[in-house]
Amino acid sequence: MATAKRFEELDVWQRSRELTNLIYSFSNSGTFSRDFGLRDQIRRASISIMSNIAEGFESSTQKTFIKYLGHAKASAGEVRAQLYIVKDQGYISEKDFEKTREMAEICSRQLSRFIQYLSNQPNSRRVRETGVTYEV
Repeated sequence: MATAKRFEELDVWQRSRELTNLIYSFSNSGTFSRDFGLRDQIRRASISIMSNIAEGFESSTQKTFIKYLGHAKASAGEVRAQLYIVKDQGYISEKDFEKTREMAEICSRQLSRFIQYLSNQPNSRRVRETGVTYEV
């Protein structure tokens, strides 16, 4: 696996960004846009996936990174659960539900594999900035 230098390079972060944009797109209109509680909760959950991946990546240890990836995976499950409510309330079509649920499921599987991969690697130090000097 290639070493990413920025969290934006991670496939799972890019996929979670797509998921968040998809959720925002269908929650901006119709009856769903007026169900403020559910709309805001599913948006926060999808944002949490992206944010936890980024926060974990920027953390100082591999153990912390894995912990944040676990939080991101939990948020992916939260998004999937809330999608059923969205569908049951008739806020999105079956087609949009399936597309979004599948994307959330893919994020969850990618996170599982990433956690497994990192867990099997030596606990390397995460903070590294090559070629940077700081004046104090």
